[in-house]
Amino acid sequence: MLLAIDIGNTSIVASLFHKDEIIHEWRIHTDSKRTADEYSSILTSLFRDHGVTVASIKNAVLSTVVPALLGPFIRLTEKMIGKKPVIVSTDIYDKLPITIPATAYHEIGTDLVCNSVEAFCRWKKPVIVVDFGTALTFTAIDGKGNIQGVAITPGLGTAVNSLFSNTAQLPSVPLIAPQNALGKNTTHAIQAGIVLGYKGLVESLIEQIKNDLIKITNCSKTEIKVVATGGLNSVLKPITDVLQEVDKQLTLRGLKRISDILANN
Repeated sequence: MLLAIDIGNTSIVASLFHKDEIIHEWRIHTDSKRTADEYSSILTSLFRDHGVTVASIKNAVLSTVVPALLGPFIRLTEKMIGKKPVIVSTDIYDKLPITIPATAYHEIGTDLVCNSVEAFCRWKKPVIVVDFGTALTFTAIDGKGNIQGVAITPGLGTAVNSLFSNTAQLPSVPLIAPQNALGKNTTHAIQAGIVLGYKGLVESLIEQIKNDLIKITNCSKTEIKVVATGGLNSVLKPITDVLQEVDKQLTLRGLKRISDILANN
């Protein structure tokens, strides 16, 4: 089996692949102060609870946007499976089927690289990947696999938590779409501002990105696919029709695909 680990700012997602199927998936709160031994203890406990033996894991692949956790997870996987994991980094970018702009080569998040690889390889057409994470990101890939650009804004959870943390009287509220934009109480007012506001943001940015892709690549608007991933996409998916497809496991599948590509090189 393959252990794929995606380390995000809020959550660490660990999954086990048997061939091309994700058979287990776990989410762990990201804490950059934890040691390799602490994370190893957490994962070993999760494996045991689900009947997974460490000996059945033959390889590992790792992506992180939290640099402080790179070393601990390398040590974790080396101790667990006896070998270094495949690490998504600039060291392997020239082996991937996508092209990353030179201006972003050392800056682009490895999660966005995983998303782009999976989206391009799966659809072979212009794709906009909208990732609803701690940050809300829009990655545009053209029909030849070139990443044409990225837009980044605070994620929905980040926005509502910032509002709650930095005001004296505004409560933390569930991210649910209200029936209309005219809030009759504080909870509905915040939901209207955040959820409906982000609906407008997402629709507007996608339209602008499509127009820019058309100008740059001469593709047609109808061939541009919009794919959503990340846990909070479910907040907006029911109230907008711009998100054509949802795959919450897109990043993990990108990790698996990268591992396969490097294994075959």
